[in-house]
Amino acid sequence: MHVLGAGIVGLACADELVTRGHDVAVVDPAPGSGASAVAAGMLSPGGEAWYGEPDVHRLGVASARLWPAYAARLGVPLHDRGTLVVGHDAADRHDVERQAAVLATLGVDVDVLTSVQVRRLEPALGRVAGGLALRDRAVDPRAAVAALLRRLGERVRARPPLAGADAVVVATGSRLPAPWTTLVRGVRGEVVRLRTDDPPRHVVRGWVGGEPVYVVPRPSGEVVVGATVEEHDAEPVPTAGGVLRLLRAARVLLPSLDRAELLACEARDRPATADHLPLVGPTGDPGTFLAAGHFRHGVLLAPLTARLLADAVEGADPDPAVDPRRLDLGGPQCT
Repeated sequence: MHVLGAGIVGLACADELVTRGHDVAVVDPAPGSGASAVAAGMLSPGGEAWYGEPDVHRLGVASARLWPAYAARLGVPLHDRGTLVVGHDAADRHDVERQAAVLATLGVDVDVLTSVQVRRLEPALGRVAGGLALRDRAVDPRAAVAALLRRLGERVRARPPLAGADAVVVATGSRLPAPWTTLVRGVRGEVVRLRTDDPPRHVVRGWVGGEPVYVVPRPSGEVVVGATVEEHDAEPVPTAGGVLRLLRAARVLLPSLDRAELLACEARDRPATADHLPLVGPTGDPGTFLAAGHFRHGVLLAPLTARLLADAVEGADPDPAVDPRRLDLGGPQCT
């Protein structure tokens, strides 16, 4: 079996298939260099919840529950101090209240905290008008990818083996081969990496003058500031405007970041589908499966995707919400 693509999703699928006894080769000329290389790694179904996307939240919650055991299996740490969702001013507080309302429609009750309550939880915050406290976690995707690459070892290679494959899993992120090319589009996301001696204790997500931003601390003192969302047709590169917006918003929420060391500005394409749900399962072409289209949720959904994909390879019916055959697969299929 061949898995095409060595981002966190492709590697997780390959590792699960190997664990179940399948003979797997992972094919990617630059393993781990796509969206996984710049992702912040928020395991945040609550922070990502939105109106009209109950399946995104359902899948995210299910996969978030897998992450503690999954991280232990990989030998990577989790940030488990929780997430604060905050608004800088009164108008931004409305965004916080809206997020609480979205969660309420999904059966998740959270209280909107006062500015005093939020700052008591995270003294590094600047002026905020209120917020939410979520029990979300985070992981360093680069560490997870490195651990998966170590587990798979020589199974990961730049070119396909000479011997043919009895099945193929396509996990090539925002660039799918024909006939599935149009099922996924690239949505650019820019991030800034900083290093500081005074990182926040929590993951901080929020709005500043309507501008969304998140700050994700790492154990090393690195923090990831992200992320812009831009529909585009060009190569994903960091832009002066995008970086400026991120840094301005992050420094307003966490003033101590003004003294942080600038490490890198990076951009990659997120793989988005029309309904913001991934494609995990059979394509209709015998022996060909997709594990793609995870948009903002690739890291969060990696362990669940691996299980669902391996189940589908072994003949189980896919979850209807992520079944690739729910969409027009872009051309005639083999039957």
